[in-house]
Amino acid sequence: MRSTDSAPAPSTVLPFGGCADVARDHLDLGKMGEDLALKTVRSMGYKDIVQNYRCPLGEIDLIARDKDTLVFLEIKTRRTGPTGFAKEAVNTRKRRQISKAALTYMKANNCENMRARFDVVAISLAGPAPDIEVIKNAFDLAY
Repeated sequence: MRSTDSAPAPSTVLPFGGCADVARDHLDLGKMGEDLALKTVRSMGYKDIVQNYRCPLGEIDLIARDKDTLVFLEIKTRRTGPTGFAKEAVNTRKRRQISKAALTYMKANNCENMRARFDVVAISLAGPAPDIEVIKNAFDLAY
């Protein structure tokens, strides 16, 4: 005789839209922010842009050249609040991670002797039009 008492199948419906929906919204927001940031920095004259550089030590959203300077850009996008909230999201831990990834990129691409800086692109989508702020030299190399 077979038992018909088996565990119910896991539910695919999650409360409040579910974690999958939240993750998808977060990815969509990030992609939108990256597209806006890319358009903005290109209009400012940044060149040779690398998107979403990844290495074992971290990720950098954008890497570009601004004249003779290599620029590592962190993009922070928020649906609510002013751009200040986005800027504050680049905390000490994130700065260290970006710095380590930047050093890895520079070594791998033989550009250790180039001038470099870290910029933050803060984007707020709270208003009728995006509010985009590019903060040059937003932080120093962090170990």
